[in-house]
Amino acid sequence: MSAPAGLAALKMLSARLGRDRLLVQAAGGNTSLKADGVMWVKASGTWLMHAGEKDIFVPVALADLLRGLADGDPACESCTSFVRTDLNAHALRPSIETTVHALMPQRVVLHVHCVETISWAVREDAETLLIPKLEGCNWRFIPYARPGLPLAHAIRDGMTTGTDVLVLGNHGLAVAADTIDDAARLLSAISARLAAPVRAMPQGETVALAALAKGTAYRIPEDARIHAIAFDDTALAFAARGTAYPDHAIFLGAGASLWPAPGKFVLVPGKGVLIHQDAPAAAADAMALCLADVLARLEPGAKLRVLTAEDEDRLLNWDAEKYRQALAKG
Repeated sequence: MSAPAGLAALKMLSARLGRDRLLVQAAGGNTSLKADGVMWVKASGTWLMHAGEKDIFVPVALADLLRGLADGDPACESCTSFVRTDLNAHALRPSIETTVHALMPQRVVLHVHCVETISWAVREDAETLLIPKLEGCNWRFIPYARPGLPLAHAIRDGMTTGTDVLVLGNHGLAVAADTIDDAARLLSAISARLAAPVRAMPQGETVALAALAKGTAYRIPEDARIHAIAFDDTALAFAARGTAYPDHAIFLGAGASLWPAPGKFVLVPGKGVLIHQDAPAAAADAMALCLADVLARLEPGAKLRVLTAEDEDRLLNWDAEKYRQALAKG
């Protein structure tokens, strides 16, 4: 059995999505295609933007996986037991969100960490605020659950027949359709519906950061847009609240620290941002810029929900996420 014809088109779309920082950051996001009993899903720790040049899709036996989910099989946590090894030439591991793709019955599923969506999904009153914005869509809001089996169970319990849009609390967006073109159009339409006004984030001089970072294990990210967080009182207040979504914790550490408190991601009010050298540079900078993009869409007074210490612990001590961290550092 060879890869299905539609996989080439999915790779092209995946690469395009992966190059859009407002949809996908670093190794986040995943896409899939179901064909002939096999679900081809993005591999864990790979970047969607590389889909056109690297083999990043893993074949999973769909019926076996769905049967495992129905039976409560703990192997559904990593899904590695359901990989079609005869088709997995590069011994890749399936995405940690493979079960999300399996539970949506449509042929094509696109899961992204859409900034426009996250700017609503991190709010305490997210579901209420989304009702008028998604009127006429067959959507469901899924309160935050750790990726893997907890999220799969929440989706299974929350979906109804025909659901093709999932807004995942403190996480992102998943859309599904039976063709690649229809899935792409749906993603574009939902992202447009959820587009929020963007506050002008002030820019400031970061020269003073060099003196603070000298002789320490911290570096100064090059993208000036990241430093805007430290010059905007509203953004600073929100960032100091804690971790807003999983990939921030994985690649930037839990929450944000205010100088001189230590941490992987340190905010120096009025001066800029420092990132610890232990954090994988490309992924960490992408997540820091994502945070700046999200915070620019939160108005003063927005009710923010952040992950609890228990949520963070479950992420950071999960083998599947340790695997992604190792790949990012590599």
